[in-house]
Amino acid sequence: MILSKNEITELMRTDPPLVVDMIDPETQIQVNGCELTVDRIFKFTGRGSIAFENSERVLSECTEISFDDGGWINLAAGSYKIISREIVHIPKDMIAIARPRSSLLRCGASVETAVWDAGYEGRSECLLIVFNDQGFRIKKGARVVQLLFVGLRSGTEGYRGAYQGYMG
Repeated sequence: MILSKNEITELMRTDPPLVVDMIDPETQIQVNGCELTVDRIFKFTGRGSIAFENSERVLSECTEISFDDGGWINLAAGSYKIISREIVHIPKDMIAIARPRSSLLRCGASVETAVWDAGYEGRSECLLIVFNDQGFRIKKGARVVQLLFVGLRSGTEGYRGAYQGYMG
């Protein structure tokens, strides 16, 4: 079951809250989810690799892109790593799945994400893809994804991976 605005709002009152460091909770908490905003953007500068064993994993090197004095970045077509401003605290009886905001799609850009596992706490990284040959302009704090919170039938042990507590 996907949580409603009322259920999300109630979980914002728990300790820890479901999502912290929002710019404007009234705007970001939607009918069926919570929007995350862009805090930092990186360009990929190196090759990464993955294998079955995490010991062989090599994350791609990245270089942070600076926002201009007005808070904007002009991005050429390509792929970028974005880090959210918000910190999530996913309870052990739910997961979160993110979808791009439709405004991104209407501009020729999208966001790819992984599942936010039960028990995960930290900032979120997403892959921003600019498909538009003319590029894309984005402002710091732009709302880019909507997290959908899905309740599980029973609790689980919770996420214990390498990114637990990630603060970007």
